[in-house]
Amino acid sequence: MQDRVLSLLGLAARAGRIESGHFAVEKAVKSFRAYLVILAGDAQKNTEKSFGNMCLFYEVPMRHYGSREALGHAIGKEYRSCIAVTDRGFAESMIKLLGSGEERGCNGENENQ
Repeated sequence: MQDRVLSLLGLAARAGRIESGHFAVEKAVKSFRAYLVILAGDAQKNTEKSFGNMCLFYEVPMRHYGSREALGHAIGKEYRSCIAVTDRGFAESMIKLLGSGEERGCNGENENQ
């Protein structure tokens, strides 16, 4: 599963259908261009809380996946703790692969609480 998700992230990056980095992801979410936010499993708690609240408010699905190094490597960068997928097709494919997992935004609640 990991290879498929990271491969899709790489394809989306080459197609120009992602935003990465805190400010770019925040801008994509707030401008309603993000269809999915992926946070690294080792992202800082402040980042997790900030994006969790933002995705809940703007109703954008959010998943935790991989490490900062793995996400960055998949998109051709060094380290990335957050990525916004700005293409509906890529986002839906990744959500299917990642399953329900930790999700915020779709149903208004964190499913793990």
